[in-house]
This record gives sequence, structure tokens and C-alpha cells, in this order.
Amino acid sequence: MAADEAERARGRRAALSFATIAVVLGLPLWWKTTETYRAALPYADIDGLGQQPVQLVVPIVVVFGPGSVPGDLPRPLPFRDVQEMEISVNLRTSVTSRYEMRYRSTTAQEEAALALATAREADAALYPLQDTTFGSLTMYVVPETSSLLPQGINVYVGKHRSALVRAGGSLAALQARLREVTQVMSFTASSIAAALSDRVPDGQLSPDARRNLKSSLGYEITFSLLNPDPKSHSVDWDIEGAVNRFVKPVLDKLSLVANFSVDSQILYYAVLGVTPRYDKESSSFLLSAHSLPHVINPVEARLGSSAASLYPVLNFLLYVPERSHSPLYIQDKDGAPVSTNAFHSPRWGGIMVYNVEAPASPQASLPLHVDMDMARVMEVFLAQLRLLFGLSWEEVPPEFLLESPGNEGLADWELDHLLWAHTVENIATVSTTLTSLAQLLDKIGNIVIKDDVASEVYRAVASVQSAVTELSLGHLLTAFQASKEAVTSSERAFFDPSLLHLLYFPDDQKFAIYIPLFLPMAVPILLSLAKIVRETRLRKKEPTKMD
Repeated sequence: MAADEAERARGRRAALSFATIAVVLGLPLWWKTTETYRAALPYADIDGLGQQPVQLVVPIVVVFGPGSVPGDLPRPLPFRDVQEMEISVNLRTSVTSRYEMRYRSTTAQEEAALALATAREADAALYPLQDTTFGSLTMYVVPETSSLLPQGINVYVGKHRSALVRAGGSLAALQARLREVTQVMSFTASSIAAALSDRVPDGQLSPDARRNLKSSLGYEITFSLLNPDPKSHSVDWDIEGAVNRFVKPVLDKLSLVANFSVDSQILYYAVLGVTPRYDKESSSFLLSAHSLPHVINPVEARLGSSAASLYPVLNFLLYVPERSHSPLYIQDKDGAPVSTNAFHSPRWGGIMVYNVEAPASPQASLPLHVDMDMARVMEVFLAQLRLLFGLSWEEVPPEFLLESPGNEGLADWELDHLLWAHTVENIATVSTTLTSLAQLLDKIGNIVIKDDVASEVYRAVASVQSAVTELSLGHLLTAFQASKEAVTSSERAFFDPSLLHLLYFPDDQKFAIYIPLFLPMAVPILLSLAKIVRETRLRKKEPTKMD
């Protein structure tokens, strides 16, 4: 009996030992080794990005030439002034424009430059004397009767970051002109609202607000020659020479905004998806304005350029009509012929129709050799490229004279215009991307968050905060570069392959996998524990034996 009792006691101790080891060591070790690793993320900072106020500071120097100082200046020159204006977006987004004005008189060198014959000569002479910082503006005030500006012109905007402005008689009139010039050369409330179009209610946006290209780290430009009738036309286009001569200078200047790649292709037997209408009076074929949207889809199926592209693709198509539909002309909404014989589609590109002169003799041998006038073609395509980026002179007041940027394609202040809009848009994009990522990771708890993903998130948040700070200091270029870094880091984090939650098991699948492994081991332990409990209860119920 004593031996049996000792054996049962040893069995009870063994069962309790196994149970204790399984509960104290086994379960925590199993839970720790199978849990999903999730690095810490700055959820509070991410949540605050959408409500962080953005202040756009524009440093402006106003230089008064001889005889142009208004009599009602509040204090003697030089002095400083600050003007602020709130740009309405929505209840959560606060954007404020702050114009830091510094008023002073001209120096001797500036007076000599303003004494030149023409505004273009004066602008060229004043350029080395100016502050050429990105986002800054310099405005030279000339007398109301100055012959430097043509008759009827009150403002001359150069191709750098300066303007010549007539005094206007009073300080109020001058400030109104300066305000117009500032909005033309930097940004307007509508351009900032267009950059934040995803946050602005539809009813508050103009129809053209969503027509500009979205900010991107890169763009791909494709020039395509469409020759639907190669039996009749043998087309020769020097696209490489045209790109190097006309397009490359523009892209070199835009390289600060994004990376650009250019390619070209020739598509034979590619016809338009719309049959043009024949006009007997002009003996030509016409494409009306309402039929132009139907032209793009059939042609786009032949392009194949956007299928494998990581960035937005800008398509510029040069179409040579087939001989049976020549000459072909495009009409506007009023039925008048378009002077460029081209049209553009927002956020897509443009198409130009290039008519070939009919041979003088009907018996001329085919195919006809056609040499493209690439200067005329590139002039149209570069104008369309400006429209795609939202650089249009149509909204400029009639009393403004804008200097042509020349071969560079865009002025320095137009580049600043793009930087202002893209910086604000990048900040909003990063805020939306990180907020979506944080909500996704908070909702699905079994997604692994690696340290490199967390570091990209931290880097994106820090870059956005840096961009907002630099904007408030008037450092446009630094702010834009920080916003680009934020976009890069946020996209790397959001599209990291390790965030595919299907690679990891939810808790119910985890238990379904591990229970068949643990159950055979757990049953004997549980039965032993149950036996120990039962024996203990029986022992307590037995009466104590009395001698």
C-alpha cells in the first residue's frame, strides 16, 4: 500500500510539473515566437499632418525709381510691411499666404538700368542686381509717365523674377497692381485650391481646376508619328534633332520639378476613330469639336506606352491624314478652324494634324516624300506641354506685358509657380498616403511592420514637417525638395511588399494549425490533472479513522 501511494504521489508531481512547464514556459514561448512583429509608428504625428496649417511666405522687394514714390507712403523709405490672406480649402485644411514686403529706393546701378531705352534691356541689366532666390520677387516701380513701358501697358513681367510696374498715382493703386503682379508670378487662391483638389468640395472648384497634371516624381513623354497611309506618304521626321533643339532646354529647366524621359515611335496604318466630314465649299475634311473626344481612345490602344510605365505618360501625336481624307482641319466649338490644327486633352497629351500638300501632277509617283517642319510641330507641342502643367497666359490682365521665355520654354517665375503648387500638393498627398497606411495597419493587426517600413514612415513625417517649416520661412526650393523626399518615403512605405497581409495567418487560422500539434500532448496532461483533482476531492470526503 505504501509503495502504491508513493507511486501515485510521484505521478501527481510529474503531471503537475509537466502542466506547470507547459503553462509557464511553453505557452508564452509559443505565443512570442508566433506573434506578428510590428514596429512602432508615429500615429499621433500622422493624424496631425492633415490638420497642420500651411503658410506660404513670399519675400517681395519693391524698389522705387526716381519720381515714382507715392506721396501717401505711411513712413519714409526703407520700411517693411506684411500682408496675409487665408486661402479657403476645407474645415480641416488651413492655408495662409503671407507676403513679406520690403520697400526701398533704387541704387545707382539700378537707376542706370531703368534709364535704358526698352523694358527688355532694363530687365536684362537689372537681373544681376536682383535676389534670384526661388520664390522671391523684385518689383521696380517706375513713374506713371515713364516711356520704359509701351503705351497702355502698366506692368512688364520679365523672364526671371522681376517686374516693372507703373506707380499708379497713389499707394492704394500701386498696392492693387503689386497684388496682381504677385499672384501672376507666384500663386493664386485658385492654383492652390487646384493643387488641393482632392480636399476641396466639388462645388467650390472651377471646371478647369482638375485639368492640370498631378504632381509626380517623374513623367514620360512619348512623341508618336501616325501614318495611316504609308503607301501614299513616306514621312521623314527628325524627331531626335527636334527634341534636342526644342524640348531638351525646357526639360532641363523642368528637371528640378520631376524626372523626364522621352521616347518616340512611328505607327503605320493607325487611323482616327472618327470619320471626318467632307465640306464641299472648302473641298476639305473637317473634325468638329464634339467628335474630338472620340479620337483618343482608338488611337491610345495602339500607343501601348502607359502599360508598363511607373509615371504619368504624356502623349504627343502627329497625325498625317491619309490621301483620301486630305486636307483635314479641326474646328473649334464655334465651327471656326483651329489655327494650329491641333487640340490637347487634359492630363493626357495632344494631337496635331499635319496636312501634306497634294502633288501638282496626278500621275506623281507614290509614295510622296514628306519632310516635316519640326519647328512648327514642336512649337505646338511645347504650347500643349505648358497647358498640361497649368502654365497659361490666358488669365493675365490685358495691361500686362509678359516677356517671352525664349528657347527655355518657361520663365523663372513660371518655374516657381509650379514649385508652389507641387509643394502644397506633395504635402497633401503624403498626408493622405500616411493616413491611409496608418488606418490600414490599425485595422488589420496581423500585418508585419518591419523596421525599414517604420523608418520610411518616420522619414516621411519628418520631411513633411520640414517642408511646412521651410515654406513658413520663405525657402521655396528647400521646401519642395523636402516634399519630394516625403513623397518618396511615403510611397516606399505604402507599397512595401512585406505589408501584404495575406502572407500572414489570422488568429483563427493560427489556432487551427497549432491545435493538432498541441492537443496530443495536452490530453494526457489534462487527464492527469483531472485525476489529481478527483482524488483530492475523494480524500477530503473520507472520514478520519479513529483508534
